[in-house]
Amino acid sequence: MHPSPKLNAMLICDQIITEAGTGKKSLIGIFENIGVKKFPCIHYLLNVYVKFTDAEGLYKFKLELVDLITNEIVGFGETPEINLPGKLQSYDLPFMLHGINFKHPGKYEFRIYANNHLFGQKFFTVEQINPPDKTNEDQSTKH
Repeated sequence: MHPSPKLNAMLICDQIITEAGTGKKSLIGIFENIGVKKFPCIHYLLNVYVKFTDAEGLYKFKLELVDLITNEIVGFGETPEINLPGKLQSYDLPFMLHGINFKHPGKYEFRIYANNHLFGQKFFTVEQINPPDKTNEDQSTKH
């Protein structure tokens, strides 16, 4: 039995860049929620960065994005089996999710699993936004 990893961070962003020489990760465009003009909506690409410790041995990781109203999995990513050498080290995983179909506004949740055991979660909100009313728009406050 492998120890259950301990989640240090789960961040949602537009892009994860890994520097070739050092392996350092740069997270571009970190966000907590999205605004959508109409539903259903396809979000073409988002990335999730997961950092954890206390893992040693062979693991297969999977990330699910779950609609908390319907309990439907709307996004999914997984790794091949990975051998992690020591539980005192920290590890990170980048996940890239394509073509997520948000059918309605509401709360969603990212869930990260190691060998099918849940070890971390993060809420994510999808909100309905309305375009500004051009007839009442104050031009002096536009940015």
